[in-house]
Amino acid sequence: VQKQGIKQSFSQKGWPYDNACIESFHAILKKEEVYHTQYTDYLAAKLAIFQFIEGWYNRKRIHSSIGYQTPQAIEDQIRRTA
Repeated sequence: VQKQGIKQSFSQKGWPYDNACIESFHAILKKEEVYHTQYTDYLAAKLAIFQFIEGWYNRKRIHSSIGYQTPQAIEDQIRRTA
């Protein structure tokens, strides 16, 4: 890992917040998509999860951490002001 210049992202003992965002995302993905779907194969799962993320999670689902807006709305806003 060090040869490639990659830094591992592990929280310090007693400080579990480094990965809180991605852990929250994984929990939402499982609760709102994965546990409700039976995938026929890997490609079906890959497509369904992509559609969930790009079609719902980023474009329609509001997020409290970004002022109850969608990630797409924030991205559009940043592009307009850039």
